[in-house]
Amino acid sequence: MIEIYEIIIRLGCAALCGALIGIERERKEWAAGMRTHMMVAVGSALYMIVSAYGFEEILKHPNVSLDPSRVASQVVSGIGFLGAGTIIFLRHGIIRGLTTASGLWTVAAIGLAVGGGMYWAGLATTAIAITILWLLQPIEALLFSKTNRNLLIHFDSVEDSSAIIDSILQNEEYDIRHFALDRKDNGTLTLKISSIKSKDLKSIAGRISKDPRVKSIDFV
Repeated sequence: MIEIYEIIIRLGCAALCGALIGIERERKEWAAGMRTHMMVAVGSALYMIVSAYGFEEILKHPNVSLDPSRVASQVVSGIGFLGAGTIIFLRHGIIRGLTTASGLWTVAAIGLAVGGGMYWAGLATTAIAITILWLLQPIEALLFSKTNRNLLIHFDSVEDSSAIIDSILQNEEYDIRHFALDRKDNGTLTLKISSIKSKDLKSIAGRISKDPRVKSIDFV
């Protein structure tokens, strides 16, 4: 039978690994942040502990056999519903949340590994996941993008922005990678658009630059 202190250590280690990965998602203000990742990791670890050690009394009976890996496999398939909830499908094939969903899937695997006593496997995966999510992002931006890949469009009011924003996002000619809206307390609105192709941003800026509803346009 596994000792109580060992159970606490495994659950605590799983929570720590989940928190480290969740901090990166929290930094970007995703719904699945630090606490969500911690809960997934701890829950997966507990499932693994229960699967491996929770039925020892039953196994003492003759003609009884259990497969601990069955619970782990159900965690792997079951985490899909939570990951799917973080994926947002926008218009014209724009999808957000895939990285967060894959992060939750990885956190579940880390929890299973730590719950099974494979501390180094869980910690190594945590370090690799943080490297992928956090440290590789600037490298990715450097390799696959150039300068002026972000366009800021400022509006005086939300009402002025709706038609223009719809026309930009619905245009299939633009390869829009990411967009975000920032509404200020004074009622002004800023649309931030990121694209792999700088010519798309220049095209958008040129098309709406003379529109009286647009307050200003900046490349960053």
